[in-house]
Amino acid sequence: MDVSILDQPAKGYTIEDTVRWVKKENPDFLGFSGYSMSGRTAALTSMEVRKDLPDLPMVMGSLYATFNAERVLRKYPSVDIVARGEGEETVVDLVDTLTKGDSLKEVQGITFRQGDAIVSTPDRPLLEDLDALPFPDRSLLDEEYHSEIGGANIAPKKFTSVVSSRGCVHGCRFCSCNAFCRGRWRARSVDDTLEELHYIASEGYKQFIFIDDCFTLNPKRATEICRRMREEKLDFEWICEGRVDSYSYEMLREIARAGCKIIYFGIESANQRILDYYEKTITPEQSVKAVETARKAGIDLVMGTFIVGAPDETREEIQDTLDFAKKLSIDLPQFNVLGIHPGMDIWDEMKAKGYVDEEKYWETGVGVSRICPTAVPFPEIVKMIKDAVYDFALRPGFILGQIGRTLKSPYRFNVVLNNLGRLGKIRKTFQNPMG
Repeated sequence: MDVSILDQPAKGYTIEDTVRWVKKENPDFLGFSGYSMSGRTAALTSMEVRKDLPDLPMVMGSLYATFNAERVLRKYPSVDIVARGEGEETVVDLVDTLTKGDSLKEVQGITFRQGDAIVSTPDRPLLEDLDALPFPDRSLLDEEYHSEIGGANIAPKKFTSVVSSRGCVHGCRFCSCNAFCRGRWRARSVDDTLEELHYIASEGYKQFIFIDDCFTLNPKRATEICRRMREEKLDFEWICEGRVDSYSYEMLREIARAGCKIIYFGIESANQRILDYYEKTITPEQSVKAVETARKAGIDLVMGTFIVGAPDETREEIQDTLDFAKKLSIDLPQFNVLGIHPGMDIWDEMKAKGYVDEEKYWETGVGVSRICPTAVPFPEIVKMIKDAVYDFALRPGFILGQIGRTLKSPYRFNVVLNNLGRLGKIRKTFQNPMG
């Protein structure tokens, strides 16, 4: 099977550009993948493609399609099939079935039209052996990728992403990962992960991000991966996410020694009541300790992510969380206003209470503070966040500390040098942190 891939957002392509690309490739089978708003763009693109290629089979997958399968098929007649859940085996099975002209009912994990009816086949079992998957063919993407924080390019060298595990065993109500992966966590073997890292090194990559839902979920495994990276002399600068309740100093120290330059901790809130509402099974005290330990372990940039705007969260509780960021030894906070879309437990709650108009928001998602009468209004939260970012960044002690850490860190120093030409974008992001 010959494959061509277009990363529409990375290319900056309009729908018209994408249609021209599809016509040029003239495929036998066209697939779309997308999250929330990008899913809607993909669906709109399929409608334009259909005008020029009326007989081309088109399938849509990923989160947007998985949690909205019937809605997608009803709204967009150009989409023939939705592949629900993980798509690697489904797509191969589907292409084989379409090529042979066999019945789609034999393909697990899809939703499709049959006359005026919409038919869903049984869910496909999760892939148990992730090592069985081949490494991604990155040569199919003729695009340079980077990673940004606050408008700054924090990965200026040849950069890619790596998946060493899938899923999460935790059931945070603001996340759809648990629903998508059915509450399961599956990991590639350490050997297979290291083999891919050697492969990307041979391809000239210098930086990468582990896009696992939580790289540190199994600290013993994370430690072993990093120990092997050092022993096998893999020289990378890399990024990962971690939980504040699944780490040890030994693990974080090994991560730092293996080249991890940035770790993101999901701190979410300073208030235990809000954490309990989210069913985020951590405490603020654990966040304090995890950040301090990561700092002690020598990770160059320690980031904290926060969510405000829960349905019953008070102004005082929001301010507590914004102030909490200043009490932590993090380099930069990432403040988010709680948003929901199908697949999240809080979406179901808002739907049950009659607060969310499904037909209006199923494609785009919506901020809880825009629809829930008990939430602090969205514009007020945005102003609070903007003020908090200023307060956080303009503290004299913070500025001096950042200068000192940067002078001691070759990675941070190089990032600063590489971003001198982006100061305008960084300033704009600082002045408008919510976009």
